[in-house]
Amino acid sequence: MDPVASAVRLAVQEAVHILSSSEDGGHIISTLQSLRRYLGETETQAPPEEQEEFSRTHFSTILRCLVGKLSPDWLDLLPDGQLEELWASFFLEGPADQAFLVLMESIEGAASPSFRLMKMARLLARFLSAGRMAAVMEGQCGQQAGPASRLLQETLLTRVVGLPDHLGNRLQRETLAAFFPQNYFPLLGEEVLRVLQAVVDSLRGGLDCSVSFLSQVLGKACVHGRQKEILGVLVPRLTVLTQGNCLWQRVCWRLVECVPDRAMEAVLKGLVEAAPGPEVLSRLLGNLVTKSKKAQFVMTQKLLFLQYSCSMPMLQSLLGYLAMDSQRRPLLVQALKELLETWGSSSAIRHTPLEQQRYVSKALLICLTHLGEAELQASRDELLASLMEGVKSRLDSSLPPVRRLGMIVAEVASARLHPEGPPLKFQYEEDELTREMLALAVPGPRLTALRRRGEGPTWSSGHGAQVRWDRVSVFFLSDDELVPYDMSGDGEQRGSKTPAYVRDCLEALTASEDWERWEAALRALEGLVLKSPAATREVSLELAKVLLHLEEKTAVAGFERLRQRALVAVTVTDPARVAEYLAVQFYALNYSLRQRMDILDVLALAAQELSRPGRLGRAAQRGSPGPGSQPSGAAVPAWKAVVEERVRCKTRRFCKGSTGRAAAAGPNEFNAVAGYFFFPLLQRFDRPVVTFDLLGDDQLVLGRLAHTLGALMYLAVNTAVAVPMGKALLEFVWALRLRAQVTHRLDVAEQDADEDCRLLAVKALLLLEKLRDRLLPLSSP
Repeated sequence: MDPVASAVRLAVQEAVHILSSSEDGGHIISTLQSLRRYLGETETQAPPEEQEEFSRTHFSTILRCLVGKLSPDWLDLLPDGQLEELWASFFLEGPADQAFLVLMESIEGAASPSFRLMKMARLLARFLSAGRMAAVMEGQCGQQAGPASRLLQETLLTRVVGLPDHLGNRLQRETLAAFFPQNYFPLLGEEVLRVLQAVVDSLRGGLDCSVSFLSQVLGKACVHGRQKEILGVLVPRLTVLTQGNCLWQRVCWRLVECVPDRAMEAVLKGLVEAAPGPEVLSRLLGNLVTKSKKAQFVMTQKLLFLQYSCSMPMLQSLLGYLAMDSQRRPLLVQALKELLETWGSSSAIRHTPLEQQRYVSKALLICLTHLGEAELQASRDELLASLMEGVKSRLDSSLPPVRRLGMIVAEVASARLHPEGPPLKFQYEEDELTREMLALAVPGPRLTALRRRGEGPTWSSGHGAQVRWDRVSVFFLSDDELVPYDMSGDGEQRGSKTPAYVRDCLEALTASEDWERWEAALRALEGLVLKSPAATREVSLELAKVLLHLEEKTAVAGFERLRQRALVAVTVTDPARVAEYLAVQFYALNYSLRQRMDILDVLALAAQELSRPGRLGRAAQRGSPGPGSQPSGAAVPAWKAVVEERVRCKTRRFCKGSTGRAAAAGPNEFNAVAGYFFFPLLQRFDRPVVTFDLLGDDQLVLGRLAHTLGALMYLAVNTAVAVPMGKALLEFVWALRLRAQVTHRLDVAEQDADEDCRLLAVKALLLLEKLRDRLLPLSSP
C-alpha cells in the first residue's frame, strides 16, 4: 500500500475513534486541530500529497462523524462556543463540494425539526454567505468529463438549484431568510459571476476551463421559473463586462451555447426580457441562432408565433438582434415571410385571439423597419402577394379591430414594399394602439423612444441595473415617531435549556444528564405535543414508553401531574397506536401496580378528552396563529364598547331569548378508536402472570380496571362499537358477581341477572354509603 495513503488512513481512523468515544473537550479540540493540518490551515501543514489524499478520500468521513456528534451536550464540553467554531471551520474551509453535499445530506436525513436540523441549516446559511457556493461551482469548471464526474455534477446540480425547495420542505415555517428563493437565486447569480471571473482569469493565464456546469445551473434555475432573480443579477454585470472585451463576450457565448436543449427556451426568453436592447443581446448571445437549431426555433418561431406574451421592448430586442449581423439577417427575412403569411391567413384570422393578431402585426412592422431596400426587393413579389391576400381577408372581417389592423399594416407594408407606387391610404379612427403601431414603422431614434415610453426616471444601482423611481417607495421615519414597546410583562428567559421540538424533549428525557434541561423538557412536552401533532405521531410509541417508565430524578413540583398530562396528550394525538400499546403493556411483565393503574388513568382521561364535544375546534386553536391573525382575547376598543352600550340602552325588547352560549357540537372522535382502548384490556384479565394476578392478590387493580371499562363504555355511548363493548363488559362482570370486594360488585348491582347477587351488592353499597360519614374524615372545602 502507498505509505502516504496508509499514514493518512491511520491518522483518520484514530481521529474518528477519539471523536466518537471521547467526552474530554480538550482531547477533542487537539484531535480536530491535528486534522486541520491536512487542510493546510495550520503552521505545521501536512505535505501536499497527504493533503490531497485526505481531501479526496477521507474528508467526507470526518464531516459525517462531526455531524453525528452534534448535540447540545457535546458542544457544551468547552465554554464560549470554542468547540462549535472549530467544528464549523471544517465545513467552511475544506473542499467546498464535499462540505456542501454533506451539509445537504445531513439536513435531508435529520429527523423532523430538531436541534441538529436547525444547527446544520444555520451552518449552511453561513456557508452561502461566505461565498462557498462559488467554490463549489468553480471546482467543477476544471473537472475532466467521465462517469464519476458526471454523476457528481448531476448530484451537485440538483442540490444547488433545488436548495430552496429542499430546505423549505425540511424546515417549513422555520426556514431561514437566506433560503427564500427571492434571496437565494440573486446570491447564486453573484456566485456565478465570481466563477466566470475566475474562468476568464484562467483563460488569460493559458489554462483550460469549462463553463458547462455553470450553463447547467443557469438552465435549471430558469426552468424552475427563476429567470428574473438570477438573470436580474447576471445581465447588468455582463452588459458592462462584455462591452469592448472580446474574451468576456466569447465566455458568455459559450455559457449560453452549453445550456441543455430542454432549458434553452427558458434561458433565451429570460435573456431577451432582461437585456436592455439588441446590442446587449448580441454581445451576450453572439451567433447562437446559427449554431443551435433549438435556439433558432425558440427565437424565430416560439417567441414570434406560439407565444405572444413578450412586451414591445422584448420584441424589438429579439428582432433587432436578428438584424445586427449579416449571418443572422437571412433569419430575419425568413421571419418576415412567415409573419406575413400568418398575418394574412384567413384561418388564423378566425381562430387566433385578437391579442395574438396585434402581436404578430407589431412584429411584422418591426421586421419591415430593420430590413433594407435590397432585401425587400429580392422577395417583393412573394411578400406583396401575401400582403394583398391578408388585406382582403381582414377587410372582410366583421370585427372592427381586425379590419383596422389590416388597414394599418397594409399602409405601412405597401409603402415599404412598393415605394415608387401611389401610397395606400385608409380612413380609420386613431387611438393609442394605432399611434403605437405607426410609430413602430419609423426607424431611428423613435424606436428607442417608444421602448422607454411610459417609464419614469431611472437611477443606477451601481451594478449597471436600472431601477424605476415609480416602483420605489421610500419612507423616512425619525426616532421621535416610534412608539415604545411595552415590556412590563416580559419574563426572564431560561436560555437554551427549554427544548423547541418534540424530538429534543425525547432526547432530553432519555439521554441528558443535565437536570435543568430534563425538567424543562418535561414541563414543555405537553404543549409541544399539542402544537406539533405530525411530529408527535412519528415518535408517539417511543414517547409513551419513556413517559411510562419515567422516574422522578429531581424534586420537580407536580411531577406525577406533568407526566400524566404529557402521556394523555400523546395518547390523544395518536390514539389508535398509543392506546393499543398501553393496553398491551397493562398485562406485561415487570410493571409495578402503580404503573398499571397509571395506564388505566391515562386511557380513561384520553378517552374523555377525545369524546368531548367541540374538541376539534379547540385543537385547531392550539396551533400557531396564521399571519395577520388577532389574539382571541384582544380588548374591545373603548369607543366601540360605548357605542354598544348606548345601542343596548336605547333598544326596547319585548322578549328575550336564551343568552347562554350553545354547547359546542361536533363528531365524537372516540368513536373511531374506542375499540383500541377497550378490547385489549379484556383479553387477558383471567390469565395470571408471575408478577400480576388480577383475580388473585391484585384486587385493587381489578376494581380500577372494572371502573375504567365502565367509563370507556359510557364515553362510547351512541357509537357503532357500543353494542359489542356492552356484550364484552357483561361477560366480564359476570365473572365478578360473587366477588367479596364492594368495588368489584359496583356494576353487578345494576346489571347482574341473579337477584341474590344484586341484593347483596345493593346492601353492601348502602352500608358503605351509611358508614362513609362516620368512618371517613370530613374533606376540607
